[in-house]
Amino acid sequence: MLPSPSIRSARPATEPETPYQQYVYAYPHQKAYRLLDNGPLLSELWSGERLDALSLYVHIPFCEMRCGFCNLFTRTGAPEDVTQAFLDTLKRQAQVTRQALDAQGRPLRFTLAAFGGGTPTYLTADELTRLCDISEHVMGADLQAASWSVETSPATATADRLAVLAERGATRLSIGVQSFIDEEARAAVRPQKREEAEAALARLRDAEFPILNIDLIYGIDGQTERTFKVSLDAALAWEPEEVYLYPLYVRPLTGLSTRHAATPAEWDDQRLRLYRYGRDYLLSAGYEQTSMRVFRRIGTAAVEDTDGSSISEYNQQAGMVGLGVGARSFTTDLHYTTDYAVAVPEVRRIIDDYIATPSERFRRAQWAFRMDGDERRRMYVLQHLLESTGLDVAHYERRFGTRFEADFGPQLDTLLGHNWLRDSGGTLRLTLEGMARADGIGPMFFSPRVRENMSTYQDR
Repeated sequence: MLPSPSIRSARPATEPETPYQQYVYAYPHQKAYRLLDNGPLLSELWSGERLDALSLYVHIPFCEMRCGFCNLFTRTGAPEDVTQAFLDTLKRQAQVTRQALDAQGRPLRFTLAAFGGGTPTYLTADELTRLCDISEHVMGADLQAASWSVETSPATATADRLAVLAERGATRLSIGVQSFIDEEARAAVRPQKREEAEAALARLRDAEFPILNIDLIYGIDGQTERTFKVSLDAALAWEPEEVYLYPLYVRPLTGLSTRHAATPAEWDDQRLRLYRYGRDYLLSAGYEQTSMRVFRRIGTAAVEDTDGSSISEYNQQAGMVGLGVGARSFTTDLHYTTDYAVAVPEVRRIIDDYIATPSERFRRAQWAFRMDGDERRRMYVLQHLLESTGLDVAHYERRFGTRFEADFGPQLDTLLGHNWLRDSGGTLRLTLEGMARADGIGPMFFSPRVRENMSTYQDR
């Protein structure tokens, strides 16, 4: 058991100013990466890594439209010559990456796979088939055997595309609806109609994917509990295995960056109020909460890794192989990726540069962040503390050889002091109110180095 704050030495707190700072997924954020001069060879990076439980992530940087809140690395309306050239380059990158992995002289096995973006289903059915072929025949991922997730959208979830994904063994399809109310969709600069979303959901259910996830957003201008209930009820009518509730963020260089009218305090109040409403509504409807955003229908078999642990929103570990511009790869000592941006001209330039990249350059890591013992501790904390399963302090000590309260005393004092964290027999878990503030709590554990790199990153 951990000592209470009252009997601990006083240390400075690091209380977040707002519960909504940024989505906290993989640590560190891509803005902390920097371009390397003559980066290390992939064959060297992967020499000491486990290769029998790899994850494959393929980033498709294309969408049919850019939503007003979107700050993802994606290009809209790319013509066929660009998507075909992109797949050509993706295949070359996969060949070079596979050679680096094969150089280790050990068998490869991919247990997890994900196609994200962007919108992978922006690709045509034939292009999706080609993408699957690259993943399987070049990279060596058995998509039929892996737990495999694909992102889609109402406009691109067409029957022919879904048929390809179903035939190739996709286990989870996630569709970004955001709101079933047309006026709210327009307010978020997402010009879609409810009937379009409903038709896409019908096609997804007809395709019989084991897991259907529906994304909804809260915090849109004018959104209330009453209107949020409309979207919640519309989503629940499809009996999805998962529902993700995302707070709306407005980021630089996005369509909403100059439009949102509420003051910061008013907007925080609105988002917290809607979050609590949506959380309670889904819990009463037979869902369990596994993280701030994720609600899984009770009885749904969770996607699992090889050790039997459930794959979570914050799943991130050494063994992630990323393909495609903007994709990240994770080894024990280095996280690496390509250049990325948000502004349209920069996105197009980077995609063009990726397509023109000589194969030889793919043999080395480019943009990267070096991990050390301290950063690995922080990554581990974020992976576990922000999940409903919590952080086992004894396991932390066995893994790192130090005590959690010694490494993160100020953060612990703040969280316990606000009743955002509880100690359940040696496992630290966020309280309901702590879970509501996970996007503010996460950055409390960012290192000074990560904070400095993020603060000096130039948005583009």
